[in-house]
Amino acid sequence: MKNITLSVDEETYRQARIAAAERNTTVSALVRNYLRTLARPGTGETDPAQALFSALDRAQGFRAADRMTRDQAHGR
Repeated sequence: MKNITLSVDEETYRQARIAAAERNTTVSALVRNYLRTLARPGTGETDPAQALFSALDRAQGFRAADRMTRDQAHGR
């Protein structure tokens, strides 16, 4: 395994430490997993934003006008 060194500002590092702690992992593991997804698209964790846009692209025939009215949604 190769080691890399990178520099980030204090706030970015603080936020990364918080994110890692919330996921019960390390900043190194977060960076490693992120780089792995960049190196091998289509494997590993999916970017939530990309997944959303992909789903919207696949939703053929969707029109906002086809949605229920407010009264229909609330059974009034």
